[in-house]
Order: sequence, then structure tokens, then C-alpha cells
Amino acid sequence: MRCGLTVSSLLALSSAIAMPAQAQQTDAAAAALVTQSGRNTSYSTAFFAQYAPRTALDIAGRVPGFVLDLGNLDTRGFAGAAGNVVINGARPSSKAETLETTLARIPANRVVRVDVGPGDLYGAEYATKSQVLNVVLSAEGGIDGNVTVSARRLYTGDVIPDIAASALIRRGASTINLSAGTGNRLNREEGTDTLTDPATGELLEFRRKHNSYKDFNPYVSASWALERANDNAIRLNGRWSPGSFYLTQRNHVVPATGPERDDDLLQDFKNPVFELGGDITRPLAGGAIKLVGLATRRQRDWLERYRFRSEGGSEILGGFEQFQDAQRNETILRLNWTRQNLAGFSFEAGAEGALNTLDHKVQLFAFLAGGEPVRVDLPVDEATVKEKRGEAYVRVGRQLSSAIRLDAGLNYERSTLTVRGDTIADRTLQFWKPSLTLDWRGKGGWHGQLSVERTVAQLDFYDFISAAELSTDRINAGNPNLMPQQTWQFRAMLEHPILGDGVARVNLGYDRVNDVQDRILIFDDEGNGYDAPGNLGTGQRYFARLTLDAPLAKLGLKGMRLKFNGQLQRTRVEDPISGEKRDFSGFFTDWEWNGEFRHDLGKLSYGFGISDRDRFTFYRTDEFDINFNGGPYATAFVEYRPRGGTTITLDVDNALETAGKRHRQLFIPNRANTIRRIDEFRERNRHLNIGLTVRHAFGGGGVARAG
Repeated sequence: MRCGLTVSSLLALSSAIAMPAQAQQTDAAAAALVTQSGRNTSYSTAFFAQYAPRTALDIAGRVPGFVLDLGNLDTRGFAGAAGNVVINGARPSSKAETLETTLARIPANRVVRVDVGPGDLYGAEYATKSQVLNVVLSAEGGIDGNVTVSARRLYTGDVIPDIAASALIRRGASTINLSAGTGNRLNREEGTDTLTDPATGELLEFRRKHNSYKDFNPYVSASWALERANDNAIRLNGRWSPGSFYLTQRNHVVPATGPERDDDLLQDFKNPVFELGGDITRPLAGGAIKLVGLATRRQRDWLERYRFRSEGGSEILGGFEQFQDAQRNETILRLNWTRQNLAGFSFEAGAEGALNTLDHKVQLFAFLAGGEPVRVDLPVDEATVKEKRGEAYVRVGRQLSSAIRLDAGLNYERSTLTVRGDTIADRTLQFWKPSLTLDWRGKGGWHGQLSVERTVAQLDFYDFISAAELSTDRINAGNPNLMPQQTWQFRAMLEHPILGDGVARVNLGYDRVNDVQDRILIFDDEGNGYDAPGNLGTGQRYFARLTLDAPLAKLGLKGMRLKFNGQLQRTRVEDPISGEKRDFSGFFTDWEWNGEFRHDLGKLSYGFGISDRDRFTFYRTDEFDINFNGGPYATAFVEYRPRGGTTITLDVDNALETAGKRHRQLFIPNRANTIRRIDEFRERNRHLNIGLTVRHAFGGGGVARAG
């Protein structure tokens, strides 16, 4: 299919050099839908009509060259969790709800246009981002909403239903948004584990596994906004989700010696979340002052049990069971003042205070033959963590010429951490975080940006407490002395329009990282060594990313569009065991790419996506944990719109039946001993599964009457 498409494109390109009159008229019509206003590129809703979007998320996904950044909702504090989308110029006052969820509950009928511009246009939280999407909603009164019903058929024949609904009600300057859904996701997969002795190649153990895992995250959310002007607004939002994850595993084990077994694994994880937030903005001294408040409460009630059982499962031969109970709270207040023109400069200053706490208790038990549990002590398996954190910042910007803008900022962060329980650890951390951004817009649509920024990573309090991973037969020790890594980030971006409303973009980056957060070997009072999160020395990261978003109408392929994203990356840090240079642990692939093709034909659309990536490794002190796909991963869809407001989509997931693979090289007791080790190769496959989704939009306010 790719070869045919390429040949057609080349033939069409040769015939399109002399633009026919009809094509020129099409270009003129398209240009009216895309306008340049200052440093923003604006897309009217008519631009997206060919895609028949039902929500603001559908629109965001079709903005040329725009790549949605969800932010990091696990980051403590408000500023560091920002993604790259704002609504009516303001960031949603939520951390429990992803940007995808927020956009999905805004009916497309309510969107007047979307603007794409550099982050400094939307405040200090976004200042170093090269692109931020502003979703502008209609001020017209009315009620609009969406209902989505879906069912997915798994390779086992199971059919999994899901439903979600949202409504937006506008009366004058007041807007109410309500949404709810079942959040029902179930998957089944099968695979094998093969354990061998790498020295001899002899088989040590073979396991045949069948997994069933269910994400059930029903939710109810609501928001209210009273927006009279950009500097006169009140917003409130709330969300509740009694989330859970449930996994069962059937595991037939064939050891090289000894009787066969039928082990089982259970993971019953309950993760309820409640959040209440809001903000108020008022005019002050020629600018606007804004107060944000946010309270998030998360619980963790986890049961994990792995039992070694005789063949047939009648007798318990051993195993482990673990309970985790945790309460994680975050309360944030943020105050800032902005003014667009203060002696020729844009100016923003503010402060943020946050109180974060974690109460966490872990209980690990080993089963004796027959099933009697015996408590196993872990280093730091019960602790209370409290953090009082404050951050102040100031940011100024100035247009140096019609094409060049300079923005500079300085943040100061200070936090006090206390840990009580099985260990005592008190410390105070403080960091200066400067940033500088140079933005350039040249003739012919050229846009470039250079930036440098110092960032400080957030500590994960769960890294302070020890816990076992029963599915992988290992223990993660807690490290309450973990330090946040600090990074100097250097970024360069250059983009240019292609083929009309398409975009070609190149991003380059270099990071110099101090106190790289990775894995280290720590010892308890009895001299037992454990793998734990810890800090290494100074590391480096380089990357280059290419983004292409190309409409193919100019090549004679009307209604077709191609997207491509590819990245090359290199990371380097000194390994604490071998002393040699290696990659960072985790999701740092040397290369990855994804492509998407879509063809819109009036009421019918179809397309496919394909992606692939290099393997990546977790460099634990007692193993190399290498993860990779068995080949490219593909999806496909066909969409039909029988009438206005209704969309029927048939999609195929894992169309190539790509398996996920994992190679674990285990060292006993750790990688300092290279003589005795075990190789474990895992393969899992969800196989091809098919989904059917029906979405219906109701109402007709907003854009329909806003014109």
C-alpha cells in the first residue's frame, strides 16, 4: 500500500507543478479557514468539517502539526503538571483529569476556533513550549452534548461494553459542563516464559500463561464557569472516580526437574480519586490577578497474591501475598499577577504553596507449604511522608522586532521533607530555576525557537517505601534519601508550512542532568542488598525529532492526509555496578516512529496507523530488564456518518498481532557477580481485537448560531 501511494504521489506531483485554476480556487478557500493573527495560527471549525468531529478532542487531533502533550499529572504542584492545551486562554484547574478527558467532554459544536501559538502567550507555565493549543468556545447560549457507546470484541470472543456521556449548558456568561462514564476496559492475553541457563543453554523452567486484566474507572465530573472577560472569571470543577485494576493469571509451570504446577496470580488494586478545584480572576493595576486552589485525595488499597500450586491447583506449595494501604493528599494554592504591557514588557509574577502527604503501609507474607502465611520484614515498609513546598517566580517578555520575541523567567523552589516510621529522614531542598526563550517568525511561514531552562524533577514518595513485585519475583527497596534530579534543557525548533496547511517541524534537544534518578544497590542493617531507586552522577541526553503533517490534495489525492513522527535519541550515564557508560533506565529508546494515513470521502472515512520503536532497558542492580515489540504495531479504522451528529466507527487494534516481548538477565545476588545468572524470556500477545463505537452529538447551540 505504501509503494502504491508513493508512486501516485510522484505522478500527481509532476502534474501539479502548473497549478490548475480549480486547485487555486481550492487553495483560496482553504486559506480563508486558516488565518495568521500576530503570533497565532487560527483554524476555524469549518476547517475540520471534513472530519465531522464530535468533541474538542477530535478537533485537537486534526490540527496540522499539533502533538498533544498531556503533562505529568503525578507531578506535585500545579505549574509542573501543565500540558499544552488551554480552554478560552485558561488552563483547566484539575490534575485528576487528563487533557484528553477534558477535551472529550467538550462538544465540537461549542468550538468556534482553535489557535496554535508559542507558550509564552498563555503564561509562565507554558513559556518554554513551542506550541500551545487554545480551544475557543462559543459564547452563545444553548445545550450541546455527546453520548458514546462502544463494544470491543477480544480474541477470546468476549465482548466488552463501555458508555460515556457529556453535556455543556451555556446561559449568558455561565457555563456548566457535566460528564460521566463507565471507563470499562478489559483485555486478555496469552504467552509464555522460558527460563534458561545462559552458560549451558539448558532449559530451567517453562511457563504457559493466560492473563485477564480489567481497568474499571467509572467517573463523574462537573465544572462551572462564569466568564465575563479574560480578567473577570470564576471557575469550579470536581471529579470523583472509584478506580480499580483487577488481574488474574493462570500459569502452568513445567520445571526441568520436579513435578509440574498450576500457579496463579491475583492483583486487586483499588485506586479511588477525588478532586475539587477552581480559580478566580479579577482585574488589578492594569493587569489580572488569579488565585487557583486545588485539593486532590488519592487512595491505594492493593492486594497482590502469587501462589505456587500443585498440578490441578488443589494444594498450595508456597508463594507470597502483599497488602498495600496508602493515602496520598495534595493541597495547592497558587496566586499570580499578569500584565501584557508594563513599560513595554509583558510581565507575570506569582507564588505557589503546596502541602503533600503520604501515609503508606506495606505487609508482605510468604506462604508455607499448605498455605500458612508468615510475615516477611522489608526495609522501610511503613512510613509517613510530609512535604511543605513553596515556589515563587517572575517572568518578563518583550517583542524585540516584528519577527523576534525574547522571554526570560526565574523560579525559586524550596521544600521541607520529613519522613517518619521505619526510618527518620528530614531535609530541606532549594533550587533556582532560570529560563530563557527566543522566538522568531520569518517570512513565508517560517517559525523557529531557541530555549534554555533548568528543571527539577519531582520525587515520587512511593519510592521512599519498600514493596515487592510478585509478578516479577523481586523486591524494590525504599530510599527516603532520594534526591530530585536537576536538568539544564537546551531546545531548538524550526518549522515551515508544506503542501498548503501542512507542517514540517524539526526539534533538537540536549539535556545535562545532575543526580540522575536511576537504580542503586542499598543494604539493610543485616547486610542484605536490595535494588532501590537512587541517584547516579551526571548524565546527558541528545535527541532529534521530525514531525510531518501533509495534506495530499495538491498531489491530486483529495481528502488524503499523512502524518509522521520520528525521533532519534541518545542517553549516557555511568553505571554504578560496572562503571561503564550506558543509557538511562526506562523508556529511553534509541529510535521510535509512528505514521498515520487518513482518507475522508464525504460521509465515509478510513485510515490506519503504524508505529515501531527500539528496545529499552531497565538497568537494575541485579538484572537487565529489556523490553521490545515483536515488530511494528498497527491499527485501522472505517468511519461512517449516516446523518448529522451520528458517527459509527469500526476499528481494529493490534492488526498485525504484534507481541510484546521482554528479556530479563538476572544476576545472583547482583550484577557485581557475573558468574551465575538466569535468562528469562517473556512473550505476551493480546492478538487482534475489533471495536464498534457509536457516537451521537445532540443540541445545536454554540457554533451553529454563532456563525
